[in-house]
Amino acid sequence: MLSYEEILKKIIPFDRIENLFTDSFREKQTLVFTNGCFDVLHRGHIYYLSRARELGDLLVVGLNSDESVTRLKGPGRPVNNQQARAEVLGGLAFVDHIVIFPEETPLNLINAIRPHVLIKGGDYKVEEIVGYQQVHSWGGRVETIPLLEGYSSTSIIDRTT
Repeated sequence: MLSYEEILKKIIPFDRIENLFTDSFREKQTLVFTNGCFDVLHRGHIYYLSRARELGDLLVVGLNSDESVTRLKGPGRPVNNQQARAEVLGGLAFVDHIVIFPEETPLNLINAIRPHVLIKGGDYKVEEIVGYQQVHSWGGRVETIPLLEGYSSTSIIDRTT
């Protein structure tokens, strides 16, 4: 079981992320990256994140900041603030690191981390995923994971209002 301090250690400031994954680290570990808002964590997220972690040795989750969630999802979102969302993700055994990013897309974060595997949900076409070209340029791969039908934060929020 993780202590609260161990959960907090999983949250890495953006400006420290490049130094965390050196070339020698990348030679020994397969780094998997995904991103999202993860506003209201649900069964679909758990399935998706656990499947993403199965594709490598280390899973890094890029988490949209509160401001970027509002820009993407509209007023009233996020339901949970970025620190709360990061801590909940940190409590999952299959999530190794969380990095909060302020932009609407994780391209700067992808370039900083240089993952071996970039993952998004099955509602995306692989070639349209932000970072596709960059990840392929350094020999990585981009994959999708099928979504569980009926599970989305928006549908859960809509049912409760």
